[in-house]
Amino acid sequence: MTSDHIETAKPDGLRLKARLRYLYHGTQPAAVKFRLMVIIVDLIIIGFFLATPILKEAGWAFYVMDYLIAAILGLDLAARAYAWSDIKDWLKRPIVWIDLFVLATLLFPVWLANLGFLRLLRLWTLLNSDFFWRTIGRRFDDTRVEEITRALASLVTFVFVVTGFVYAAFRGRAEHINGYLDALYFTVATLTTTGFGDITLPGNWGRVISIVVMLVGITLFIRLAQTLIRPHKVKFPCPTCGLQKHDPDAVHCKACGQILCIPDEGD
Repeated sequence: MTSDHIETAKPDGLRLKARLRYLYHGTQPAAVKFRLMVIIVDLIIIGFFLATPILKEAGWAFYVMDYLIAAILGLDLAARAYAWSDIKDWLKRPIVWIDLFVLATLLFPVWLANLGFLRLLRLWTLLNSDFFWRTIGRRFDDTRVEEITRALASLVTFVFVVTGFVYAAFRGRAEHINGYLDALYFTVATLTTTGFGDITLPGNWGRVISIVVMLVGITLFIRLAQTLIRPHKVKFPCPTCGLQKHDPDAVHCKACGQILCIPDEGD
């Protein structure tokens, strides 16, 4: 276990790095409240990303909001990097690079306008981050909530990323795709293999994209269905081998055979 996951004592007049480590990695109520506020701001930013196709019509006001969000996201990433024990280890995490790319699309909205739809990957990185589950997930011992949330986040993110791509690449080029709602309608109809046929993408590349959307969409639907029907587990670390997840009625650890005393609602 790295030092980033060890409870940090509340700082009292300590250096900036210690304060940031306390806020981003601590388990004290003040640190948890801080992370909750960060998550709320993140969700508001994601809402802005969803509304971007409409807000772009606001002209210069949109770019002011764009750079303001870039400043907020940049400060957050800088604080997380500084609070991490080893910045090289922090940079090895794929989620970090996705967030850095999202930041780049905010800093250079004109040059990276056609890649703006990838900003919605921020939803996936948020709901799959240790930061989120150390804050929200700590309320749930049952892993079912986390597994369903992660699977649903992957599906929703895929839907809106594909919608943004179709809107950016085929608006005005494909028949009947004239707005964001048309692109969303096409994505959902294709992903669910409904295939009404009233909106299609032109050319061979359009067919390839449709096939990929169907295959990935079905896979994500199956994954979500599996998390809904799969027997859930509870978080209870084995005192001997450290295995974190066990069946709710487990008496022995499956890894080492250690006797477990998992509390239930009746305890």
